[in-house]
Amino acid sequence: MKLLASTVLAALLALPAFSDTIPITLDIVNADGAPDGFSRSMVTANGTYPGPLITANKGDTLVVTVNNLLDDPTMRLSTSLDFDGILVDTGNSFDEGSSFVTTCPIAPNASYTYVVPLVNNQTGTFWYHSQLSVQYVDGLRGALIVYDPDDPLKDLYDVDDENTIWQVGDWWHNSTLPMLAGYVATGIVPVSDSGTFNGVGRFNGGPEVPFFVVDVVQGTRYRFRIINTSARNVFTMSVDSHNMTIIETDGMPTSPMTVNSLDLLAGQRYSVVVEANQPVANYWINAPYVGGSPARNLNQNATLSRAILRYQGAPEEDPTSPMSLGPADEELNALVEANLRPLVASPAPEADINITLNLVVTAGKAQWNVNNVSYLAPEVPTLVKILDGANSTDDFNVTENTFILPPNKIIQVIFPPSEDDEEHPFHLHGNNFWLIKSNSSDEINTENPIKRDVAGVGSTGTIMRFSTANPGPWFFHCHIFWHLQAGLATVMASGLNETRAEVHPTQAWTELCPAYNALSPDLQ
Repeated sequence: MKLLASTVLAALLALPAFSDTIPITLDIVNADGAPDGFSRSMVTANGTYPGPLITANKGDTLVVTVNNLLDDPTMRLSTSLDFDGILVDTGNSFDEGSSFVTTCPIAPNASYTYVVPLVNNQTGTFWYHSQLSVQYVDGLRGALIVYDPDDPLKDLYDVDDENTIWQVGDWWHNSTLPMLAGYVATGIVPVSDSGTFNGVGRFNGGPEVPFFVVDVVQGTRYRFRIINTSARNVFTMSVDSHNMTIIETDGMPTSPMTVNSLDLLAGQRYSVVVEANQPVANYWINAPYVGGSPARNLNQNATLSRAILRYQGAPEEDPTSPMSLGPADEELNALVEANLRPLVASPAPEADINITLNLVVTAGKAQWNVNNVSYLAPEVPTLVKILDGANSTDDFNVTENTFILPPNKIIQVIFPPSEDDEEHPFHLHGNNFWLIKSNSSDEINTENPIKRDVAGVGSTGTIMRFSTANPGPWFFHCHIFWHLQAGLATVMASGLNETRAEVHPTQAWTELCPAYNALSPDLQ
């Protein structure tokens, strides 16, 4: 532990003097819980699902100590933590948290401290989760909010605090090891038993777990930060009798857009302003979801996925209106992603390199392919190979699906239209991208596209552009983690010489791989 402390101290001394450090301790433990009324052992941070809220201000540095205390052999016993959506500089890429890409997992009964500077004045709505296999399905996920004291949109809302965060997610009664074995045997992705809203849900035939209550005061405007922490499900959010004004997309401020319904793919986040401008009463917050056929899991009833918006002075009871899936027909004013615009408009830079990614599933198998390659995590992480001198694709396994890219270029990634019936939320680690063409439209927008870090890939095709001015090996994968485990992933490795010049890992990081590799398979 002295060595761990000394390496962390060295990293902190390198930070700017004006940076506030936020110390956080996460004990990764197995704990019994019943989010939807069904009791099971979970993988948790500090014993709760979702895990504890992490908050910071613009320019701060997170110092997150993870103590791996897992001991339930029905789930993975090692772990790794990823801070989803947080921008990561090249020099700090070793603390980015992607198992077998930028690091090795943390062994049982071991600790590791991630030092995460919040760079480029980044603010917004993010989250953290396990990045080892499908472990976060078992519960290791939580919100991470970076506040902006100078938010240019702060005049649009009155309240933005720990009580205005909505975490929705899919939930399973079984643990991941047997579910993953079933997926491998059949090629059928597991279907969730329920959906949860801030850790609370219901399933068919289950107990009537009290719905989560969001308290509001009439006449007040609230910034609700919505995070889809799912490993598969798409959630559709709405509030009966209320509009929602979108002001943030995946950590990026957007020009205000008013809707009454919006979809969130796995990993996506939005901030919406809701004005409590209706008569004092209780109103349903609708959070139905889709993710596979409900016929494969009779516990599933998406209509039960919801919460209550309760005005001050309203009785403590469920709303009297019927449960619905939200606005429909002529009342529906749903978000069309392609219509979003950045708060500060700017054109996307011209592309220097074009890459086309074709996504194909192997029929009847738990195997997804990107350009005919199914990603398989290597024994030696990508970053370790780069630091050891890897220079070309020949230095990586074919199954690592690693694209070697020059630094300081603009890469355009084209996903052709797909016939797959499930939209794939592709996520770029450590960076974000310009969304040139959304899957929601045929429009190509290079004049003022939004930037985000998770976008759907599906029936109409998607085009993104990202910069390699921030070199490193960055995981680029489907955020349906069952699909990721089945190979739906690539690594965008840019500026290998620059990476070697800028990355100077701590001794504690260097020791992660030998410790993990020494474990027996049941402890990994």
